[in-house]
Amino acid sequence: MEVEEGNIVQVDALDPSKTAVLISKEMLTPKGGAPLDVVRFAFADGNQKVLINTNTKKVWRYDTKGDFWVYDLTAKTLKQVGKTKPESSLMFAKFSPDASKVAYVSEHNIYVEDLATGAVKALTTDGTLRLINGTFDWVYEEELECRDGFRWSPDSKSIAYWQIDARKIKNYLMLNTTDSLYPFTIAVEYPVVGEDPSSCKVGVVDIATAQTKWMNVPGDAVQHYIPRMEWANNSSQLIIQQLNRRQNESKVMLLNIAENNSKTIYSETDEAWVDAKAEATGWTWIEKGKKFIWLTEKDGWRHIYAVGLDGKQTLITKDDFDAIELNLVDEKNGLVYFMASPTNATQKYLYRVSLKGGNAVRVTPADQSGTHGYDISPNGKLAFHDYSSSTVFPLSDVVALPTHKRLSGGEVSERAKTMMLPKVEFFKVTTEDGIEIDGWMVKPKDFDPKKKYPVVFYVYGEPATQTVVDRFGTGFNRLYNGNMANDGYIYLSVEGRGAPAPKGREWRKAIYHNIGKINIRDQAMAAKEILKWDYVDATRVAVWGWSGGGSSTLNLLMQYPEIYQTGISIAAVDNQLNYDNIYQERYMGLLPADKHYFEEGSPLAHAKNLKGNLLLIHGTGDDNVHYNNAEQMINELIKYNKTFQLMSYPNRSHSISEGEGTNQHLRSTFTKFLKENCPPGGR
Repeated sequence: MEVEEGNIVQVDALDPSKTAVLISKEMLTPKGGAPLDVVRFAFADGNQKVLINTNTKKVWRYDTKGDFWVYDLTAKTLKQVGKTKPESSLMFAKFSPDASKVAYVSEHNIYVEDLATGAVKALTTDGTLRLINGTFDWVYEEELECRDGFRWSPDSKSIAYWQIDARKIKNYLMLNTTDSLYPFTIAVEYPVVGEDPSSCKVGVVDIATAQTKWMNVPGDAVQHYIPRMEWANNSSQLIIQQLNRRQNESKVMLLNIAENNSKTIYSETDEAWVDAKAEATGWTWIEKGKKFIWLTEKDGWRHIYAVGLDGKQTLITKDDFDAIELNLVDEKNGLVYFMASPTNATQKYLYRVSLKGGNAVRVTPADQSGTHGYDISPNGKLAFHDYSSSTVFPLSDVVALPTHKRLSGGEVSERAKTMMLPKVEFFKVTTEDGIEIDGWMVKPKDFDPKKKYPVVFYVYGEPATQTVVDRFGTGFNRLYNGNMANDGYIYLSVEGRGAPAPKGREWRKAIYHNIGKINIRDQAMAAKEILKWDYVDATRVAVWGWSGGGSSTLNLLMQYPEIYQTGISIAAVDNQLNYDNIYQERYMGLLPADKHYFEEGSPLAHAKNLKGNLLLIHGTGDDNVHYNNAEQMINELIKYNKTFQLMSYPNRSHSISEGEGTNQHLRSTFTKFLKENCPPGGR
């Protein structure tokens, strides 16, 4: 189902041209008002009621605040829920399992509304700006993907929820100097490295009495995180994942609500860190709730296990390669579908394996090389499938499983027929340290191997994302005005240890205590090999990146000035001690014992070594990587008499996208600096 011209329509998966209007625009028009602009919708069990989300507003990165309406298909009525609350203040509204009520968060309190009577009940009343019920503070959202913070019990009688106490978290004050005659500050609760996290606890509130029972979870509520919590496939128990402050010990616990006790049924430790459960919501149960599916890399690969409530574990994926993500457990047919790419870490394919365990079989056809995604129907028979590569424009179709027979879709768009894709070449280099590095490259148009060309490296280099991937968009540079290949640049990216590539635990976790060191050395040593190529001009070498890539750019330029002459660093963490505790402590350790790792890996420690051309770019309204990063670097460069260029974007966030003309100005600034300091063209 989807929204089409204001209507909610049902689309035939086998023939997308066939649609049926379930709820028309007229039905979604309040009396005396305009039709609702449907942003998203959700049906109650039984499909007789639908919850409409509209008039949304951003909370940090995502539009998780808005207004909600319920359309009743039986009564043919449209009613707003939470209409006594401030406009666009409702978050995560959802039906009770019996479809009689809707619960939502508004201004950090949880409410429940009876759909028959319209009566609203406050389930919590202590919520404030910093005492947060049913949702999360900035850092939980940013680093643990926690946003929706409450769960209906299956029997519709209770709600389990998180309470985050951020009252002791210090503010980072962003200064707005342009939106009024007198500057004013914008406060963001932001726990930097070394600062205690918010206190976190889980409660269960009874709908009838509005009384909360706080769960007795072992351990310090401040020095532990609870990134995942769900009902344990029943209405008497919760299941949670708890991580210690260092995030190298994970426990899965059952919480018995009536007795208010806990039982650890699964635990693991790692010398580096343990990832939070991959899915932000939901728990994958099998055997009527006696077991659940769990992904872990405790044996060196990210494998899929079945874990019983008695603690017994069964290895499902026995091959020596990573399961990138879980797609579906088809218990009826005894199959598990998951993504993997055993022989090429730049790609992604669908595999299946017996639920009893064994060797996996590739489902994606062998002739579709690239990156794939699947949304599989609950019965495992159909999947919405998307596919692209560096040479294939994105395609969408519907396939039957497990045969992968195309049932509909797959048409090439009109845009694809006219769009010229960059000619991306994938390659590998082996560094002097014996590390094999994946890379991609786009050569200049009319390439002449007898000439020498400038090279521009695109870098990220931290655990959050990969840059060397075989999918649509690889080889593009949206910050360059024009076409880099036409202008005579070699544009490329290489990716070393620490990137979240499906190359096993040792590859990914080699970066522990080593951000700013091992990832930087792998980049530089790969570049060193590339500079040996006959057609590469070693006197014209540039590097650029954003966020973690901005940090890597600075470290490369300052730690290896003999390789890189020009760098463009955007929104960089210049000092790791400035960044948030959940992210940076996960990969670098805890203060005071590990402080030297943070300091040694920070670009700030290497500013005195700058020799090349540097452009620093940062938004002063960046709530993620604060502007004090740039200012600390500026001071350090001044201290050592290092000249550089700076472009500050007033009140722009981490994306540097707000404000009229910003995107074009950023492109123009990037392109001008690059051309002036790393001139294009073969010589």
